[in-house]
This record gives sequence, structure tokens and C-alpha cells, in this order.
Amino acid sequence: MENKNNSKILIIDDEEVVLDSCTQILKGSSYKLATAANGTEGLNLAKEFQPDLVFVDLKMPGISGFDVLDKIHEIDPTIVTVVITGFATVGSAVDAMKKGAYDFLPKPFTPDEFRLITRRGIERRKLVLETIALRREKEMLREQFASIVSHELKAPLGAVQQNLFVLEYELASMLNNEQKEKLERIKIRIDELIKLINSWLRVISVDIDKLKAGFAPISITAPLSGALESMEPYATRKNIEIVSDIREPLSPILGDSLSLSEVFVNIIGNAIKYSPDGTKITISVEVKENDLLVSIRDSGVGISEEDIPHIFEGFYRAKSGQTMTGQGIGLAVSRQIVDAHSGSITVESELGKGTTFVVSLPLSKA
Repeated sequence: MENKNNSKILIIDDEEVVLDSCTQILKGSSYKLATAANGTEGLNLAKEFQPDLVFVDLKMPGISGFDVLDKIHEIDPTIVTVVITGFATVGSAVDAMKKGAYDFLPKPFTPDEFRLITRRGIERRKLVLETIALRREKEMLREQFASIVSHELKAPLGAVQQNLFVLEYELASMLNNEQKEKLERIKIRIDELIKLINSWLRVISVDIDKLKAGFAPISITAPLSGALESMEPYATRKNIEIVSDIREPLSPILGDSLSLSEVFVNIIGNAIKYSPDGTKITISVEVKENDLLVSIRDSGVGISEEDIPHIFEGFYRAKSGQTMTGQGIGLAVSRQIVDAHSGSITVESELGKGTTFVVSLPLSKA
């Protein structure tokens, strides 16, 4: 049964027999077909015809098939490309796939082989376009949600909070202790709601592109020192010792110090929160091949095996052991930031025996 979606197919090959045979194979189908006898003609057609699938012969006079592939992806990176090649150049076909070609079709090919790879290529194009559409829809939902949260929830709560401050001041001499306690509880609850809203906004508004634009070569000691300074009062309250094993000099990484400091604040904050009083947290830094590894180890309650795969999900709270900071978004935001730095966060843990987070960041190539 032939495809009924009127997809557009462009075939670029300098052999007339190939163009004729491909045309005959697809004759009677619902595909819209165009052919070109060289790379220059094919590229002009690609701009005008806007194909879903392009077959490109690698060996043609004039512009090579590799150049045609590059320029087609410049025209529209979502166009699916399949290279046509002789058996002697299968290695080149594999190289073409590394450059973005979806598949290759060796000569000579049968009608059934050509129809099969055509269907697969069209299906691939559909999936690519559907993925892009879903990504756009997701971004629109994020933007709409951020707008609703910011304007419809945060603004009115802020106004209520300000009026409560004024009311508390004006009625200070008239309220009895019980009324003052009730007013204080209202203030605390509103403050918690505003913090929750700020957490929601934070997890949906991390601008990766803007973050990357500010990257510069930095030493990992800068964000680590900032995080340790922020967390020191909390560690002191629980009599928790933070031991740092950072051996200078360290090779620089390419990144943003402020956002990386937030990553370490989230991880160290969790370590303090879920460690018994009087224990120790160890922070070590080492270079392994082309990556810089920051390990943060605690002796806390640990994370269960079933929870570990989910702790980086937004708003996830573990059933036992550790959970994320704030309203359950600390590690989710941390992962977004580390991903933006082309790094990774891994975790090893056992209930009752502590947890180790390892942040891996690539060294600067500058």
C-alpha cells in the first residue's frame, strides 16, 4: 500500500538511468517527485521544491555529493537525506551518514529496496517535524505557565503580603497575643507560597542560551568558594565539618561562576540537611582526562535505589531518604545548569550510609 501523504522527494544523480528507474519505481504513488542531474541544479530545486526526502549521489561532476549534503542541511536541517553510492564507495557513504545523512542506498538496488528506504526516510521526516512541533508546544506551555504564575498568582500574593505588613504596623498596639500569633502564621504561609512560586518560575525559566553566552574560562574554586561561604552558617548550626581537598593549580573550565555556585549550594545544602549533627562532608576536586570532577560526599541518611533515577526530576520528592532542596526543584535546576556546561551529575548512595554526588565539567579548550 502506497503512502498517501503527498510527501516531496528529490533525487540528485548524474546518471540518467538512475533518475529514470527511480521515477518509474515511484510512478503511481502519491509522492511528489523532482529530479536533478547535478549538484547545482539539485540545490536550486531543493530551495524551490522544499522536499521532505532527498537522494544524493556521492560521486557527481562539479559539486560533490558531500558538498550537496552540507548545503541541503543549511537550507533546512530537517530535510532527510539518503546517499546513493556504488559498492566501492560504501566507506564514503558511512562518512556521509556521520555528517548527517540518514541512510545510504548502494547501487545497483531493486525496486523493493528503493521503496523501503523511501518509506523509512519519509517516516523519519515525519518524526523530526513532530518532535520540533512538540518542542515548540512545550516551550509555549512553559512561557504561558510562567506568565500565569508570575502575574495571576505572584502579584496578588505580593499585594496581600504588603497589606499585611501595613496592617500589622497599624494594629500593633491593639492586638492581643493570640491575634498576633494568627497574623504571624498568615504571614508565614503567604511567604511560603511566594517562595514556592519563585521556585516554579526558577525551574521553568532557566535560559540556557543566555547562560552560555556569558561563559568564560574560570577556576572551579570560585563557584565552590561562593557555595561554601553561603552554606557555612547552616553547617555550623548542626556542628557539621566541611572538609575541602582542592589542590591548586587547577585547569580552568569554560562556564558561569554564579550559576555553578548555585549547583554546589543545592548539593551541599542537601548534604547538610540530611546529615546527622556532628558528621563530616568531604569535597574533593580532581582532573580525569579532559574533565574536572567535583565530588561531594556526606554521611547522611542516603537515597533509596528506587528514588535515585528520579531525583533530578522537577518537583520530585523521594519516598525515603534525601529529597531536593526548597520545593523539590534544586537538583532539577542544577542538572539544567550542568547540562548547559556540557557536563554531567552522577550520584551514588545507600540508605543509612551517605551519598556522593559527582559533578563532571569539561576542561576549557582555550
